[in-house]
Amino acid sequence: MEIILEKNKKRTGPVIFSKYNMGEGIKKALELGRENLLFEIKGAGLKGRGGAGFPTATKWMLSAAANAEKKFVVCNADEGEPGTFKDRVLLLEYPELVFEGMVIAGYIIGAKTGIVYLRGEYEYLLEALEEFLMKMREEKLLGKNILGKEAFDFDISIRLGSGAYVCGEETALIESLEGNRGEPRNRPPYPVNTGYLGYPTIVNNVETLASVPHIVTKGGEWFKKYGTDKSTGSKLFSVSGDCAKPGVYELPWGTKIKELLELVGAKNTKAVQVGGASGICIPKTQFDRAFAYEDAATGGSIMVFNEGRDMLKVLKNFLEFFVEESCGQCTPCRVGNTKLLEGVEKIERGEYTFAYISNLKELGHTMQVASKCGLGQSSPNSFISILENFKDEIFRTNGKGRNNGKA
Repeated sequence: MEIILEKNKKRTGPVIFSKYNMGEGIKKALELGRENLLFEIKGAGLKGRGGAGFPTATKWMLSAAANAEKKFVVCNADEGEPGTFKDRVLLLEYPELVFEGMVIAGYIIGAKTGIVYLRGEYEYLLEALEEFLMKMREEKLLGKNILGKEAFDFDISIRLGSGAYVCGEETALIESLEGNRGEPRNRPPYPVNTGYLGYPTIVNNVETLASVPHIVTKGGEWFKKYGTDKSTGSKLFSVSGDCAKPGVYELPWGTKIKELLELVGAKNTKAVQVGGASGICIPKTQFDRAFAYEDAATGGSIMVFNEGRDMLKVLKNFLEFFVEESCGQCTPCRVGNTKLLEGVEKIERGEYTFAYISNLKELGHTMQVASKCGLGQSSPNSFISILENFKDEIFRTNGKGRNNGKA
């Protein structure tokens, strides 16, 4: 399959989808120097766009301060969250932003090697991305003495994942890169000190890295013009489901849910799943909430459900996914997700009591604090939020089945 790396002229946005000329970010970075670059990233308030929201500058400062003979920059392109496809768009249409963000990160922390961990299902992008990397090398934006800067050497390779959802978690990703089974590590130590092959490593999402060249060329204050005080800049949203215009949208943080629904042509919307299967389900009574780290936080996936959808079936679909994708390493996640799915199936059959449902919710809360990594910590989110926000629908009385639960 031939992939054309041409920008969609209709795609616009305040930050990532704004005008950018290839090479500008690296050139400006070399003019500013490492210390000023870090201050610029910190001043911008850039946080991780993969969902965790950890301050990017803090992660880079910790790795820059680490004393080691090798350091690594890893781009997490293992886009496995259901309903998310924004990173694919960035890699396809804006690879220069992602790769230049990695080069700038390498310059700041003192790394010479970058690795893109590409989702296995995106293998069809590989040839075009390799060709783009070759083009960057020809233009002295990769390789030795980048843009003539003595001893500034940095190159990027691409590694394919094997289809495991859990490898979206940074330590499981690193384990996979090392050729091991993709399972989360115990922390501490953290990757910024002990990461890939035991060396300091920063792992950043595709969208996070793509924001960096714009911040470097236009300034942290420019970036902060968009968003809120606690959620600066913009966000890419992968919108799917019951709407007229699904796709990838760039909007400032602070945009309200109802504003996005209007933009995508959603009608008779009952619920919005914010953050993918591991996120929360928001009912129409809360569509005044804003997309922001301090409110409705999301890694980018927005699923729209209209009045015709059965929310219990939606929940069952999510839980079947988590049961399948749990690595099985820790008991709260391995057993907990199975028990939550069994609970949904009992609700379907009407074989439940409300005391039993209450116990399942408590199990979900236990999983959130006791699971080893983000999969088990976040998988109960949809269970808890859907049962809470749609209990009148799920536990309604209509004769046979789910509605015969007894108090």
